[in-house]
Amino acid sequence: MGKNILAVLGLLSIASGTITPAHAADPVFIMKDPSVGDALSPESLPADFYDFSPEDYWLEPRDTYWIIFSNWVLRQERTQGSRVQALGEWADRTFSGADNGLPNNQSYLRLGFATESEYGDPAQLEPEAKFRLDIPTVKEKLRLVIESESDELIPLSERRRDRQLTEEERSDTEATGALRYLSEVGDAINFSADVGVRLRFPTDAFWRIKADKRWQLDKNWILTAEQRLYYFHQDGWGTRTWIGGSRDIGSGWTFLSASEMEWVHDDRKFEMAQTFNFHKRLNNRATLSPRLGVLGESQPNWRHTSVFADLTYRYRLHSDWLFGEIIPALEFPREESFKDHGSLILRIELYFSGTIDRS
Repeated sequence: MGKNILAVLGLLSIASGTITPAHAADPVFIMKDPSVGDALSPESLPADFYDFSPEDYWLEPRDTYWIIFSNWVLRQERTQGSRVQALGEWADRTFSGADNGLPNNQSYLRLGFATESEYGDPAQLEPEAKFRLDIPTVKEKLRLVIESESDELIPLSERRRDRQLTEEERSDTEATGALRYLSEVGDAINFSADVGVRLRFPTDAFWRIKADKRWQLDKNWILTAEQRLYYFHQDGWGTRTWIGGSRDIGSGWTFLSASEMEWVHDDRKFEMAQTFNFHKRLNNRATLSPRLGVLGESQPNWRHTSVFADLTYRYRLHSDWLFGEIIPALEFPREESFKDHGSLILRIELYFSGTIDRS
């Protein structure tokens, strides 16, 4: 018989008592390392580890004003975020007749506070607010969209410099409500069509369509194009073309060159914008985005109206809904004979939503 079979028979004989081993087995001692909790317990750490006396350890903690305020903010996100999402689900059930809200509900409420400091002008704190109620219906391609502002009615120069501005410097376009149809043209052209009204009295009906497509030009460059056409009953029609080329330039940096042209119906002129954007994710909390831009127009002749540069440092303060921004900016506007105009924006933003992509 093989050695393995003999060994097995020997063990069975010992277990049955037929063979008695000549020597008893040595005792076995199992050593366990202390747990992390035990090793770091107050009783285990040396006295010089603490910067307070041992008897102070058992005192009741006292909340500071900052802790009280932080806890209040955290409670608001948990409470208001679920309410915003519940509102979207309730509206979805009401308008679509479905028993449950569909996934990918892009409803959100964004609140913030921004302060701007300029040459000779002290910082002033300004509240900000934006919202969107994006309601999927029974048919996945049909949505009801309610927004706090209409992107088509915001001047191009303002849209490109939106993060540099506080709420009082932005145009008031009023809230809109629209029924949106989503579709695809061909293999990769995304298409959407909206019909709606501006939520004011008297109301202003509008329609708008948008198509966009992305191409992978080579292993580095990606080309994206977007075309919009819209009509507002009181403001007339307009069109906008946006083309951007992006690529990875190494060391974690990405580059985007974006060109945009828009026809302004009331002024009978074109507005243009050219921006060079850089972006880097420093870590899982912070991003850095330098940018250089040129704005222009076609009336009274083709000319540039402003040159600007800014740097956005964005930091995720808590979870995925509380953010802070620091934006130093420099602008050279034609209306001020291209004299430099510097500013510094400090902003805090809070998002209340169930499923919004904030990257």
